[in-house]
Amino acid sequence: MLKEESRFGESTVFEGMTSLRAVLDAHESGISDRKILRVLYDSTKEKSKEKELGYIRRKAQALGFAVQSCSTEEIDALATGNSHGGIIAECTGRSIPSLGDGMLPQDGFVVMIEGIEDPYNFGYALRTIYAAGADAVILTPRNWMSAAGVVCRSSAGASELLPLFIGEPPEAVDIARRTGYKIVCAGIRDSVSAFDADLRRPLLLIVGGEKRGISRAVLDKADTIVRLDYGREFRGSLSAASAASVLAYEVLRQNRT
Repeated sequence: MLKEESRFGESTVFEGMTSLRAVLDAHESGISDRKILRVLYDSTKEKSKEKELGYIRRKAQALGFAVQSCSTEEIDALATGNSHGGIIAECTGRSIPSLGDGMLPQDGFVVMIEGIEDPYNFGYALRTIYAAGADAVILTPRNWMSAAGVVCRSSAGASELLPLFIGEPPEAVDIARRTGYKIVCAGIRDSVSAFDADLRRPLLLIVGGEKRGISRAVLDKADTIVRLDYGREFRGSLSAASAASVLAYEVLRQNRT
């Protein structure tokens, strides 16, 4: 765990084929400007990874990055986790634009995540939000995208495939409202059940972290505050990542055609 914690501050090493494909797909579709600088693979796995390496070499020829073999020890020294399968990619950073008027999609479903304390939980939330059909995610200036490799791995590539914006919560709410969005915050006070609320698009869903939650200034701007009802008496609460997942799928359910 100490090895992983030491890499949380800055990580642009992407591990495994799922992460590598996500970086390539996001770059080729214009979602992200992140580029692969070089791919390293474990020389002892060249035979077993023949198909994957063929794909990587074709992409390298088209996009101009290096593909190099190295030892198992070199791969392990660079990798944060142990699920890389003998393939890692060293990449550039990613530009995340500041949110402005006209940047959100019309009739969209956008999620703002505020204050998740762990890069793995952050990645898990992005994975479900992406799977539930969100069009974009708004991040606060303090977020986990500096640990991009860790987040990509825990999100199964979703962090690279989602359009991302940076914005302070009150300003982001104002921009979304000017775009015609309904503002829905997850909370308890003055709330209605998420299963009874109107969560039809266009919608900005705001989920706060476990420690600080959503600021009062943002809650006061909300059209609706929603809570998650439990199936039994439960004195605890769901993690922010779990709450974001359940709410994202309720949005999906209500917007099915």
